Amino acid sequence: MKYIGKDIERLIPQRIPFIMVDAFEELEEPTSKDSLTGASGATSLYVRLDNYFMLRDGEMSESGLIEHIAQSASCLAGHVVLQKAPGQPPVGMIAEVRRFECRRRPLAGEQMRTTVTMGFSFGGMVLCHGATYIGEDAICEVDMKIFIQ
Repeated sequence: MKYIGKDIERLIPQRIPFIMVDAFEELEEPTSKDSLTGASGATSLYVRLDNYFMLRDGEMSESGLIEHIAQSASCLAGHVVLQKAPGQPPVGMIAEVRRFECRRRPLAGEQMRTTVTMGFSFGGMVLCHGATYIGEDAICEVDMKIFIQ
């Protein structure tokens, strides 16, 4: 299944101008019916100058990369949860950021592609790994703990 444009709003609680995902696709379902463990997916974002996280030099800030990856994870969680029961998308909060490595910041006009994989989940807390690419080049990676209500 692929979500683009307004369809993204069905998956995440954020709204314009704070949406950091243009498309969500390439879903791999969780390995467990009762959790997000093992789920993975891919998102994309075209970097625009009017993005909330753009710096004056035309590059996206590191915090923008982290937020994009968190929203990518939120898209994945939203899809999995809404497949089980229609309703509102789950609300998630970044609980911890670990091993963030930014090799370079994306420039306005570039297309980012991000993969997210959910690891162990327990009691609303989910471990997540995200990696963002421009073309074939990995520009950043991060591990996060996300609390999902």
